[in-house]
Amino acid sequence: MRLPLLLAASLGLAACGQASDAGPALSASAPERAAESAPPAAEATAAGVSELSYEDEARAQGETSASEGGANAQAPQGIAVGEPNPSTPAAEADFDPASVAESSATLPPFPFFKEPEGLVSTLDDKDRNKNFDREHMIAGGKIVAVEGKVFRDRFQLTNPDQREYSDIEFQRNYADAIAALGGAEVSATQYTNEALQAFGGRDKVDRHYHGTCASDGCENHTYLIRQGGKEWWIQVSTGAIPLHGEVVVLERQAMTSKLGFVDAAEMKKKLDADGRIALYINFDLDKATLRPDAAPVIDEIAKLLAGDPALKLSIDGHTDSTGTAERNRELSRQRAEAVQAALVGKGIAADRLAAQGFGPDRPLVPETDEASRGKNRRVELVKRD
Repeated sequence: MRLPLLLAASLGLAACGQASDAGPALSASAPERAAESAPPAAEATAAGVSELSYEDEARAQGETSASEGGANAQAPQGIAVGEPNPSTPAAEADFDPASVAESSATLPPFPFFKEPEGLVSTLDDKDRNKNFDREHMIAGGKIVAVEGKVFRDRFQLTNPDQREYSDIEFQRNYADAIAALGGAEVSATQYTNEALQAFGGRDKVDRHYHGTCASDGCENHTYLIRQGGKEWWIQVSTGAIPLHGEVVVLERQAMTSKLGFVDAAEMKKKLDADGRIALYINFDLDKATLRPDAAPVIDEIAKLLAGDPALKLSIDGHTDSTGTAERNRELSRQRAEAVQAALVGKGIAADRLAAQGFGPDRPLVPETDEASRGKNRRVELVKRD
């Protein structure tokens, strides 16, 4: 079958490289692919992928801010695996990306692929490209969260004004092209109810899922390309009515901070003027555990208090409206208390501090998009008498 899928920069595939055969077996939901022989080994003729820089998601987007509603804050390195639900069977072993052999192909520039022949993307450029974001994909038998630079594309496959594709043709074009680049499929299941519940439920998965649908009513396949210590995760999805195809390409990497920290002098100036200041402090996923990169902010708050012995503060936790209000109030209170405990540990008297959580009850701005939700996920320092 001739591949209508084109690589980026209009580069064809030349028969030179070698596709990896060390990855996990194909998903059980695609037996017709598993029965076929591997596509011919090939590599692209483009230069290697250039170095990337990333926006500071934790502060620019508030993605991992202090009072996020329980699902989004996460360490910048590695793959965040969903926390098992106690009502589900014991979780299987985590997928190891190192189990996929590194590709020897010359990879074209990110995001590798042009539109399939005869199709036009339904997404605008601003929706297709994200400097830094999170995607939920499947690795082995589990849903995982992967972070990095993201490209997304979406197509209507039955548009009468364009070339029409079946779901099998759309999926196989990407599968063959990825194999030619030395990638391997790493998903061994679909978005079954069991997989969704093990991650925390469909709502939690949907927060960072950009396929056609995260359910067994759609077909989803995750692939991994490894080279030079880097990882490129690709999820190809088909389904919905009318039939759509979607592809997500993510270069996994920790974010690079583009913002400096507010220092003690700026905090004091803001408190003297307004009586309060909003800060964005990072915590572990769905926990009140301060992440290591929160330390400079805590140090500056301690410096502020040490420099003004009469100053007393209320540490107030806030979230966006995602998730249940009850859970958000509890988590925001716990995170405020964690900041309080960290300051006491640095020698600040406990009676100078109070901690409380308001969850989504006191938003800074109306929530219309991710940026506005990020502004509402915060910790505020408020002057006390």
